[in-house]
Amino acid sequence: MACNFISVGGNRHPAAADWDHESDLLAFGADNNIALWNPLDPLFRGVHRLLSGHTEVVNVVKFFPTGKKNFSILLSGGIDKTIRIWCSDTQSPANFREEKVISDHSSAINTIAVYSERSLFISGSADATVKVWQLNHLSPGHQSSADQSSVECNVELLQTIDIQPRFLPLALAISKVPGSSSAILAVAGTRSLIQIYVSAGDVFKFSASLTGHEGWIRSLSFVQESTDIGTDILLASASQDKFVRLWRLHQGEELPIASSAAGDPALGALGKSLSNKAHRFETQGLRYSLTFEALLLGHEDWIYSAGWCPQAEKPQLLTASADNSLAIWEPDPHSGIWICTSRLGEISAQKGATTATGSTGGFWAGLWSPKGDIVVSIGRTGSWRLWKSIGEQGDWRPGVSISGHIKRVQDLAWSRDGSFLLSTGSDQTTRLFAEWIHDDIRSWHEFSRPQIHGYDLNCIDTTSSTQFISGADEKLLRVFDEPKAVASLLGRACGVENSTNGLSLEAANIPVLGLSNKAVEIVGERPLDPLINGDADGRQAEDPASVVYKSTLDFDHAPLEDHLSRHMLWPETEKLYGHGYEISTVAASQNGDLVATACKASSEDHAVIRLYETKDWREVKPALRAHSLTVTSLAFSSDDRFILSTGRDRKWTIFERSSDNAFEYGQITCDPKGHSRMILAGNWAPAEFGYIFVTAGRDKFIKIWSLDISEEPKTTCKATISATSPVTAVQFHQSLLSQDDPAVALAYGTEEGKIGIHKVTENFEVSELVQISPGLLPSKAINQVRWRPGQQEQEGHTVHTHLAVASDDCSVRLYTFINIWSTFNQNRCQRV
Repeated sequence: MACNFISVGGNRHPAAADWDHESDLLAFGADNNIALWNPLDPLFRGVHRLLSGHTEVVNVVKFFPTGKKNFSILLSGGIDKTIRIWCSDTQSPANFREEKVISDHSSAINTIAVYSERSLFISGSADATVKVWQLNHLSPGHQSSADQSSVECNVELLQTIDIQPRFLPLALAISKVPGSSSAILAVAGTRSLIQIYVSAGDVFKFSASLTGHEGWIRSLSFVQESTDIGTDILLASASQDKFVRLWRLHQGEELPIASSAAGDPALGALGKSLSNKAHRFETQGLRYSLTFEALLLGHEDWIYSAGWCPQAEKPQLLTASADNSLAIWEPDPHSGIWICTSRLGEISAQKGATTATGSTGGFWAGLWSPKGDIVVSIGRTGSWRLWKSIGEQGDWRPGVSISGHIKRVQDLAWSRDGSFLLSTGSDQTTRLFAEWIHDDIRSWHEFSRPQIHGYDLNCIDTTSSTQFISGADEKLLRVFDEPKAVASLLGRACGVENSTNGLSLEAANIPVLGLSNKAVEIVGERPLDPLINGDADGRQAEDPASVVYKSTLDFDHAPLEDHLSRHMLWPETEKLYGHGYEISTVAASQNGDLVATACKASSEDHAVIRLYETKDWREVKPALRAHSLTVTSLAFSSDDRFILSTGRDRKWTIFERSSDNAFEYGQITCDPKGHSRMILAGNWAPAEFGYIFVTAGRDKFIKIWSLDISEEPKTTCKATISATSPVTAVQFHQSLLSQDDPAVALAYGTEEGKIGIHKVTENFEVSELVQISPGLLPSKAINQVRWRPGQQEQEGHTVHTHLAVASDDCSVRLYTFINIWSTFNQNRCQRV
C-alpha cells in the first residue's frame, strides 16, 4: 500500500515555505500540516508527505542547516503558539518526525531565523517578543544510546527581547558581522522601521533603528556581497509601501561610497524620504556603519518576500509581490545601479482581474533553488509556480508544479470510467485530477479547474464520463459539460479514451463579477500586436479572459497554473432550482438518468429530497418527504431500484422506484432510530452482494443492513463495526474481492482522520483488511472516501486498487493498494 498522491495548497504567508539547500526538499505550510515536496524530482511525484502536529494554521517553516545531505532539521511555528522541531530519518531523509515542542510564546509565531554558526535560531511572535534559542542536537548514529534512530535535541532559551516601541515582528534576518565573531539581527514588522541588534557574548543588544519605509515590512534578508573575506553585508527589506530598500553594513571608520539615490530627480518626492544617515556601532573593538544603499522601484503593490540567490557570482535578489509578479534584481556591472533583469508572473494588463480570468491575487513568497537556476512562488490560489533558467542568457521558462485546495475538501467523485477524479471544497473551486503518462513515468496532477465559484461548494457527483453536477451554499445546483479543450488534453497527456467527437462545446470562460462559466470557441493564432487599450478606430481592447487561442492549449504535459485558472474551465449548461437553503448532498443514478439532491434543513418542509431527470433537467414532483432535519447522504442502489437517504434526525429511509414510472420513487421502509445519534453517511453494496447497505453515524458505529423484499420490505442489521470517533464517510467497493470467496471491501473515514478498511463476507463476517500507519493519515476529519471504479491490471496479475480521500485538512489523498485481496488471504491483515 502507498499514498502515491497528495494534493494540497500552501498557506498564504510569506514565511510559510523554505527550500533546503542540502536535501533539495521544499517544505511549506498547508493548513495545520507541513508539506514536503522536491521540485527537482524528475518523476514529478509532488507532495510525498504531510507532517501533522500543529493544531492550527502553520505560519512559518524554516530548515536549520546541518551540513549533512542525509539529515535535516526543520523548524515550524503556527497560530497554535508553538514552535515544533522536526528531524529527518537518516535511512529515509524525506521522512521527518516531531522531536520537540516549544510553547514559551503567548501568541502566534510569525517568523523564524536561523544562525547555524552558533547553533542559534530566533523566533518572532504576535506577543511582540523575539526569543533567541540555542539548539543542540546530535544526528542519529552519533550517540551512545541503544536507539541509533533517535535524535538528541535540546533547546535552551538564551534571551527574550521585548520590542520597544511595541510592534508585532513579521520578519527576522541574522548574519555574521564581517571581521568578527558577533552576529547582527534585524527585526521588522507592523511598523515602518527596522531594528538592529548586535550580539555581545550570548546577548543581543539594540544598536540602530533604520527608517525610510512607509508601510509594514514583510521580509528581511542578509547576503555577503562577495566571497572575499571582510566583504560588506547587504540587507534587503521588502515592504507594503511597494519598495525594496537595500542597506549596507560596512567595517571601518570611513563610510562606503554614498548612494546617489537621494539626489536622483527621477525619484521626485521620494527623494525626501531617502537618507544616507550612517548608523554606527561597535563590537569586539571594531567600528561598523549601516547606511542606505539603494531603493528598488518596479512593483505596483505590496511586496511580501525578498530573498538572495545562494549561488550567484554577484548578488541577485528575488522579490515576490501582490502585483502578480516576481522580479529578479542585480547591480549593473558598469554603473552599480540596481536594475530588474527579469520579471516573471502575470502581465500587467490583467491586473485587477478575478481569479477565474487568470489573476492569482499576488505572489506571497518567492524561493531560489539550491543552485539558483530555478525559482518557485506561491500565490493566493495555494498553487505553486516554477520557472527554470534556460541557456546562457538566463531566459526563464515555466515548468510543471503542484497545486491543491486551500480550504477543507468537502466531496469527491470519480468519472464513470475512473479516468479522473473530481474534488470540491470550501475554497470555492472544483478540481480535476488525472494521471500524467510520459516517458514511462506516471504521476498524478491537477489537469482542470472546471468550476471557480463565488460560494463554498459542498457536494459533487458525475452523471456521465463527461458531465458532473455540484451543489453550493447558493441554494442551487449547476451542471457542467466537459469541453473539447479538456478532453483533448486528457487524451494526449493521460491516455483517456474519451472522444471529442460527441462534445459540442470547445472551451469556457467566466466573466468578471460572474458565477456562470460561459462556453466560448477556440480561435486561431494570437495576433502579433493585440490591442491592449483600444486604437484610433475606437475598437475596444480584447479581454484576455474572453478568448482562448489554439496555440495556448497545444501542450501535452500537466497544466501550469496559468492554464488551470484561465483555460481549463468547463462550460455550465444548466442550473437546478428548488431548494430553500444551502445544498447538502447530491447523488446521480447509476444510469445517469436521474439526480437526487437535498439541502440543509431544520424542518420537514425543507428536509425534502428533490429528483431531477437529466435529459431535460426537469424536477420530478412531488419531492420525497421522510426526514425532519438535514439529509446528509443519498445513494442509488446498483440497479437504481432503491434510494437510500440518511439524516441528522438519526433516521435512514429507503425509497423504491415505481413500476409504472422510472423517475418516480416512494418510501417503502425506514428506521427512525437506526443510530443513537445523527447518521452522517450511507452507501449500497455491489449488485452481486444483493440489497445490502451500510450506514455510519456520530455514535461511532457503522451498521451493515440487509433489505429483504421477498414479501413486505424488511431490513435487518447484520453486522456492526465500532470506531474510535464519529464516522463521517463510508463506501463499499463495487467489485467483489474474489469470485471463489464472495466478499467486498468497505472503507470508512472518521472525524479524527482515521481510515478503516474492512472485509465483509456474504455471511456478514467482518474483519480488518488493512491498517494504515498514522503518518499517512489526514490530521483532521475525513469528509469523503471514494473507491476508484474497477480495478487496473498491470504487469500480469498485479492488481492496483485506488481509494480517494477528502479531508478538512485541505488535502486530497490517493491510496494505492497492490494485490490487496491476495495479500489478505495470505497474511490475514496487512499493516502499512
